[in-house]
Amino acid sequence: MRMGTIYLIRHAQSEANSQRIMASRLPFPLTEAGRADAGLIASELKEKVKINRIISSPLIRATQTAESFASLYGLEIEEDERVSEQELGKYSGMTYDEVKTEDQYETRTAERWDWIPEGGGESYAMIADRVKSFFSSFDPEDDRNVLVVTHAVTFRLIRAVLENTLPLYPESFPNNGEIWKVDFRGVGKRHEIESLLLGNSRDFIHNP
Repeated sequence: MRMGTIYLIRHAQSEANSQRIMASRLPFPLTEAGRADAGLIASELKEKVKINRIISSPLIRATQTAESFASLYGLEIEEDERVSEQELGKYSGMTYDEVKTEDQYETRTAERWDWIPEGGGESYAMIADRVKSFFSSFDPEDDRNVLVVTHAVTFRLIRAVLENTLPLYPESFPNNGEIWKVDFRGVGKRHEIESLLLGNSRDFIHNP
């Protein structure tokens, strides 16, 4: 059976993470701690795995994370909008406390499949479509040891696509800097996901 290994990482800690802000697609960079952790994770991964290709969301917190890997592996970063974070429309930039006072904000994580945030936001169904398109572009035979840098909400839909559970998706997501390893066999197949906790991500409780 044809199979290619994909490593998926949630970007390291960003300024939005540290301030409990819903970053959406706003240009929040990594914190100093996040930059240091990205470098540590990259060094530890390089000792274990040969990466042949790096694909990143174009958002700065993702590309800054990707840069730590690119410099060590000597690779270029390919940017792909399909693994970017959810567009939250009018809620972008609000804190988690502020958004709770918004009547139209869907606070129930499990009910966001068709919910579209006001002001040009994306539903989870819309994110799932671009995630499926992204993985459909992979050739399980040719794309081996690929690193993909992405975001928290997008990870929910990535896991659902890889485990073939849509429209059901997990309510939790990986820690900043957590890596998932997947032996990819194609969209529409159920995959096993292995979590790799490197750097400071190992200091947090893992939410599968």
